[in-house]
Amino acid sequence: MSRFPEYRTDSTWITGRRGEKQEVDPWFPQGYFCEQERMASGRVESVNTLLLTSRECPFRCLMCDLWQHTSDEVLPEGAIPSQIAYALERLPSADHLKLYNSGSFFDPKAVLPRDYSGIAEAVEGYRTVLVESHTAFIGRRVLDFAELLQAELQVAIGLETVHPEVLPRLNKKMSLDDFSRAVDFLGSQHISTRAFILLRPPFLSEEEGVEWACRSIDFAFDQGVECCSLIPVRSGNGALDQLASEAFFHEPRIPSLEQVLEYGIGLNRGRVFADLWDLDRFANCPLCLDRRKERLEAMNLKQEVPPPVNCSCSGE
Repeated sequence: MSRFPEYRTDSTWITGRRGEKQEVDPWFPQGYFCEQERMASGRVESVNTLLLTSRECPFRCLMCDLWQHTSDEVLPEGAIPSQIAYALERLPSADHLKLYNSGSFFDPKAVLPRDYSGIAEAVEGYRTVLVESHTAFIGRRVLDFAELLQAELQVAIGLETVHPEVLPRLNKKMSLDDFSRAVDFLGSQHISTRAFILLRPPFLSEEEGVEWACRSIDFAFDQGVECCSLIPVRSGNGALDQLASEAFFHEPRIPSLEQVLEYGIGLNRGRVFADLWDLDRFANCPLCLDRRKERLEAMNLKQEVPPPVNCSCSGE
């Protein structure tokens, strides 16, 4: 059986396998919460994270499920600043803020540039503000927004994978050169970057998923990224479910996430985090799940590699 399907995993194929979207209100965020994160300084500090309601991203990435909670229309002026104010009124005090909008913050149809000043006013008092963007939108608007902020702006970019055959098939419409240019541009403006890296995207075995996630971490740090976040790939968006039914995709296992996180931290080139949301779905053994989760949480916060979890499952 070929590693890749005969058909193209393009936008038409991907959207044709979607289910229904959830109804959204442009004046309210999808969610908000406070979490702890280790800073570049070595201190563990509070971070407020907002999941903003926004227009759907124009890119139809093969692995993305964020479209389910987005609008088909451009949001009215003032909606994003209103969402931010609503969430921050209900969150505890923190020095750091993440604004995620299910796409690219600098997509002018997702976050209106004329709302930048209102957003900057809403986030006054924060030391850092992290947003996410596709490389296609990294440019003048980034600088316009940064100039309005009192806080230090940070930008997260989805690198996903450096696998030369898999990255083009993710339909992201981004090359490794695009990623490098974006990081260089941001670095020239003293804006630090974070890379999102996928653990076991479609078309890779478990062992290949680990290998290429580690290679992707190496590449990200080589380009000057300050921090890497590992994202285990999840089914449930329609396209991945179809690929799973044809054995082109399997969700990764927790020991693989541990292995890649250990590798990244061991490099000592920058912070490396594992996304632990819905971690239970990747577990094959209920006996060691809680201990593995605690170990991953400890690695995230301490950026150290503790002793491995011993279990009769041997991580299988």
